Amino acid sequence: MNVVVFGASGMLGHAAVLEALDDEDVRSVKTVGRRQLDLEHPRLTQIIHSDLLDFSAIEDQLTDLDACLWCLGISAAGLTEDEYRRITVGFTRAAAEALLRLNPQIAMCFISGTGTDPTGRAMWQRVKGEAENMLLGMGFARATMLRPAMIKPMRGVSSRTTSYRVGYAVVRPLWPLIRMVAGKHATDSVTVGRALLKAAKQDAPSAILENHEINEWVAR
Repeated sequence: MNVVVFGASGMLGHAAVLEALDDEDVRSVKTVGRRQLDLEHPRLTQIIHSDLLDFSAIEDQLTDLDACLWCLGISAAGLTEDEYRRITVGFTRAAAEALLRLNPQIAMCFISGTGTDPTGRAMWQRVKGEAENMLLGMGFARATMLRPAMIKPMRGVSSRTTSYRVGYAVVRPLWPLIRMVAGKHATDSVTVGRALLKAAKQDAPSAILENHEINEWVAR
């Protein structure tokens, strides 16, 4: 299986790359992003590309792919709805259309978030829901939306958002208690990375996986 990862410089994207490189079913991993990862591996190819609304310049490098692991995302804090939609929907649509045209049988595995709701009151809920519905209706061979909640970083991955890093550092000592009290709403980066890969290989129990469903599916 050949996979491409978008958002590999973020916490879950980095996690997805690490899990993919450890997976013996994965022949090659490509990453697409604006930054070089501090990571080298014989099966890893990093594609530096700045215009995430136009992939025509790198289309020759986006062929022979079996799955896309979409981990590119940003907090909606401080953004207008148009700004957040441009990234969450616009970037996703541009890449998805290119990938689907170049790889008609590709699977799409999309990191969303718990609480996503296309009819929700919060702006981010509606925009994330819009992105989910768009991907589910595009005709991918398989499309799976993953909605993790509280995520414990593992294997050295970390968020690029300062407030998230601080929050993770504060709750890390309390994680066993959090898992015991709120296990349905807690997971970790390794589990999410493995869920992305599992969704790339086979049909998930449903097209949208909530946090507890992610944990249960990976644990099987």
